Amino acid sequence: MRWTRPLTAIGSAGEKLLDRLLCVFGAVAFSQLPEFFQQYLQRLGGHLAEARRQLGLFQEAAAHSGLTLDQLIDRTQAQAGSTGASLASVMTDTVSRVDHLAAAESALRGASLWSRPFVFLGHLDPEIARGTWEAFRPAVPTTLEGLVYAAVGIVAALSLYHAGVKPVARKLAARPAPSARYGFPR
Repeated sequence: MRWTRPLTAIGSAGEKLLDRLLCVFGAVAFSQLPEFFQQYLQRLGGHLAEARRQLGLFQEAAAHSGLTLDQLIDRTQAQAGSTGASLASVMTDTVSRVDHLAAAESALRGASLWSRPFVFLGHLDPEIARGTWEAFRPAVPTTLEGLVYAAVGIVAALSLYHAGVKPVARKLAARPAPSARYGFPR
């Protein structure tokens, strides 16, 4: 049908426009990952510094009493009542938190460009990630890492489009008009 040629041309132009918009969206979205990781690392470092400060106070209190931190925790735990047990639990949790945060920070700082997303997910602290997201400020990536993530975003967006959206759109466009389908006269 000749009258459908303009519609086909418009559909083709719309498809090309959608293709390019998805490329831009994928590039921009994925290029923000290195910036999010950087802001997450800053927040993680702040949490680690504060946990180390608190641990240092407990260690000073132990040293002032002529004890190691483990000995102070054991003595505090042995005290009658829930107050001693609660304080011992706080000290033990602080030691664990410092170990956990230090391991996460070390792993993220040592991660390669390709492994960083997986290391991030493996050491994710949901509270820190939530705080990072709430304070996140996008940035223009000017590093090789930002460029690589942008390229991965383009590939991911195009793959999603060509594997999922485009075939469905073509099937819908190829369906006969309702009048032809149900035998209505034109």
